[in-house]
Amino acid sequence: MQWETVIGLEIHTQLATNSKIFSGASTAFGAEPNTQACAVDLGLPGVLPVLNQEAVKMAVKFGLAVNAEIGMRSIFARKNYFYPDLPKGYQISQFELPIVGKGSIDIRVDVAEPKRIAITRAHLEEDAGKSLHEDFHGMTGIDLNRAGTPLLEIVSEPDMRSAKEAVAYARKIHSLVQYLQICDGNMQEGSFRVDANVSVRLRGEDALGTRTEIKNVNSFRFLERAINFEVERQIDVLEAGGKVVQETRLYDADLDETRSMRTKEEANDYRYFPDPDLLPVELDDAFIAQIQTTLPELPDAKRQRFMADYALQETDADLLTASREMADYFESAVKTSGGQAKLVSNWLTTELTGRLNKEDKSLGESPVAAIQLGELVRRIADNTISGKIAKQVFDVMWQSGESPDEIIEAQGLKQITDEGAIEAMVDEVIAANPEQVEQFKAGKAKVMGFFVGQVMKASKGKANPQQINALLNAKLKE
Repeated sequence: MQWETVIGLEIHTQLATNSKIFSGASTAFGAEPNTQACAVDLGLPGVLPVLNQEAVKMAVKFGLAVNAEIGMRSIFARKNYFYPDLPKGYQISQFELPIVGKGSIDIRVDVAEPKRIAITRAHLEEDAGKSLHEDFHGMTGIDLNRAGTPLLEIVSEPDMRSAKEAVAYARKIHSLVQYLQICDGNMQEGSFRVDANVSVRLRGEDALGTRTEIKNVNSFRFLERAINFEVERQIDVLEAGGKVVQETRLYDADLDETRSMRTKEEANDYRYFPDPDLLPVELDDAFIAQIQTTLPELPDAKRQRFMADYALQETDADLLTASREMADYFESAVKTSGGQAKLVSNWLTTELTGRLNKEDKSLGESPVAAIQLGELVRRIADNTISGKIAKQVFDVMWQSGESPDEIIEAQGLKQITDEGAIEAMVDEVIAANPEQVEQFKAGKAKVMGFFVGQVMKASKGKANPQQINALLNAKLKE
């Protein structure tokens, strides 16, 4: 049978406010358990929540960035359920009137044409606490530090048809919230969490199949693996004559499988009703206009500018604008290099990124700053060093943090560009290898590599490769 996959994502982004959404308690990560949960977060008798205006601004900022309808009047509701890490017995969220309505973003998978993914809504809510199961000898510990942390839940339409499309969408949202500086995007700390609603149906059918929700996936690699497993599981169930059960499932990365967590609830199970302690949020045009002025250059616009201003290929522009940090690093390095955009792009996407990946470091942890990389590229461009020597310099920069000029000077790595000196080395190599000269003259062009290597060896890697090639070509054809 020909099955079609249908995927929608719910992405929880922790907003980058200093305090919680309804209290003044800190949102800093890493504090001792239960030291950042105040009376408001715990819902103690007599306390009243007060909405954090910065959270509202960040939500509107996201809405404007995805060309969404902004809810000029939105309402907070109580979502009622009982769980150990939910101290009040309800979560303050938004239901019927969210702050952000319908919007969209475009994604690209491989080199295909862009595909538009519709965003249903994005609403503000508070996070719950966290249940800790390790180190408690058969018991569960509850840390309520996260209780009340501001979240923006971004809900897509079920427009994705493969795990790769789902990952592309999640990455695009991840990049966007970091560009907007409304979320740090740290998936390990729980700042960016993805729930995937997955179903399958026979190709050509309009009705959606029964969906399962894969909860709290915290890496893009695991998201793809979890969806692929769940799709195969559902197809196996249906082809065996069974029925898919609507439920919430967890992904086990060690076993590479999803497993049942609980029956999936419907909206009426939560008994939503407007929170009597919070007034409706009323926005006006001036408030929206002010936030509009704070929007940065967004990823798609930056990508187009990079291709136009720096003559970059589409694939390079995609890599360099994947994060705001990467884009800023690139532009800073280009400025220092004297405008050597293509060379900077090559070094950034191959040498630097390769080394970071090897050592499992982020760009922010790079020992080589953007200015240093730009200086290195400038020394390649002005023929102070060759590309080969530049790799030696880069290695030392990585270990020591010294500038390229300091390393070049200290280790005597300056490239030999004196034509007379290079010509003398070329003559010496030709004279010492008559057999290879005859082979070249007999049409074996590959022997040229041998001669270049011998001259580079004689110069200890310092001779200008272009000059070597030009002189060898001229002399061997005499």
